[in-house]
Amino acid sequence: MKSLSLCFMLACGLIAFVGNAQTHKPYTPTRFPDRLILGWQGNPATSQSVNWRTDSSVVGAVGAIHEADASPDFVKKATIVPAVTEKVLIEGKQILYHSVHFKDLKPDTKYSYRVGAGDEWSEWFHFKTAKDQPAPFSFFYFGDAQNDLRSLWSRAIRGAYSAFPSVQFMLHAGDLINNSNADWQWGEWFEAGGWITGMVPTLATPGNHEYFKDATGKARVSMHWRPSFVLPENGPDKLKETAYYFDYQGVRFISLDSQGALLDSTVMDAQAEWLVGVLSNNPNKWTVAVHHHPIYSTANGRNNDEWRVKMEPIYKKYNVDLVLQGHDHTYGRGLNMPLGQSRKYPDGPIYVVSVSGPKMYTIGLQDWMDRAASNTQLYQIISVDGNKLSYKSYTVTGELYDVFDLTKNAKGRNTLTDKSPTLAPERLALPETYLNRFTPEQIKEYENRFKEYKARKEGKK
Repeated sequence: MKSLSLCFMLACGLIAFVGNAQTHKPYTPTRFPDRLILGWQGNPATSQSVNWRTDSSVVGAVGAIHEADASPDFVKKATIVPAVTEKVLIEGKQILYHSVHFKDLKPDTKYSYRVGAGDEWSEWFHFKTAKDQPAPFSFFYFGDAQNDLRSLWSRAIRGAYSAFPSVQFMLHAGDLINNSNADWQWGEWFEAGGWITGMVPTLATPGNHEYFKDATGKARVSMHWRPSFVLPENGPDKLKETAYYFDYQGVRFISLDSQGALLDSTVMDAQAEWLVGVLSNNPNKWTVAVHHHPIYSTANGRNNDEWRVKMEPIYKKYNVDLVLQGHDHTYGRGLNMPLGQSRKYPDGPIYVVSVSGPKMYTIGLQDWMDRAASNTQLYQIISVDGNKLSYKSYTVTGELYDVFDLTKNAKGRNTLTDKSPTLAPERLALPETYLNRFTPEQIKEYENRFKEYKARKEGKK
């Protein structure tokens, strides 16, 4: 049999086995708050937003807040803040989503809060406001969750928080769920996060699986998206809470809606114009972008050329440091520099593609990649401290898988210190579903691709 190209193999089908089919749980709302999640629509140093869900019978939803106190006596002193309530029709049922915006808070201060109405309240949660100046902090980055959220993605978010409970917030690079409007999948996503999302703010960007076509055939973001999250509303008009930015202790974070852009060139152009404005007026030392579709894919045949052509020149011109992505259900980290040229001084962003859920694809082992993984669930913790940005990727079983530092000099130039060569060998075995499906010739071709990748890496040193 003639050997098939890796591109053809990928085109033949990328759907991987992600666990035995299970009957999903019902997630029926009640008068008690559920799906509680923190976010921001204001300055993280002086505000905190919270969102939750109830059934349609609740009237007069509010939040209560007070500076955290070890004595329980603070409860009766808490300030009550009215909620904004939105009625949403989900699967034929009217559901209420509520949001409260706590304002005029003190920077670098721990608060206690709860939400509810009448006699039905959440438990008391804690959060801490950001400092009002550059200072060290850490955040999580998760690639696609998407499938088997309750049974298998849960170990990613819970493992991350268990290992690093002092983290300041979480970034999600799209495809949080598999079917945009399936309420049970959103229910599983929130159950997997549990009370963590009530303690650690969540900032998410949509992927292709968050989009659907409405009755008129127009592509729209999930009916759950805006009701479920409280995200900045400072993006382009058509992309409220999908494209946005926020500043946190010396870093500018920018969420881009790559799916919206790839579906509509006018949205692509408007988003690029908005991005230039956000980057050209940026007082922060570091800049991190997050979006779903990779600038450089981890696999042949999956490049998003129009997205790359539009965005990468902007990233390079305005010195974006790190770009966090998903979509490819494998892991890749690297940068766009010619083979054989030293990687020590990047001439553009470090690009990362990661996956936190159990759906796995084959990996293409592309030229841009310095560290890769196949068939591995991961989470990332990224820390910023003055002139240094430190990146660490962990498997969901707790092994350190990738690590590098970026150090920025007085002129804004980065030096890359790649520490991954000291780690265990890369996990590059094909997922079992592909081993069972591929012909011997296809497997041999992948093995040859792996050898070429290893040889290229030797040449990069």
